[in-house]
Amino acid sequence: MAAGQRSNTHVVRGVSKAMDQFKYEVAQELGIQPPADGYWGTMTTRDTGTIGGHMTRKLVAMAEQQLAGHQTF
Repeated sequence: MAAGQRSNTHVVRGVSKAMDQFKYEVAQELGIQPPADGYWGTMTTRDTGTIGGHMTRKLVAMAEQQLAGHQTF
């Protein structure tokens, strides 16, 4: 993959800004200092993996809550 290309694509258009903000919020909750220049490539894999893992857990929990609220079984 060429430099500057992303391998992740979002299903909903325009969600990139919200996901970026979410990333910063999760980092703050975990006590991980986000990079001042906005470049995450200098952070440790452990920190970025922790942030991504918590983001995924929160998104799954939100989806489960939404589905539980709409179930008619």
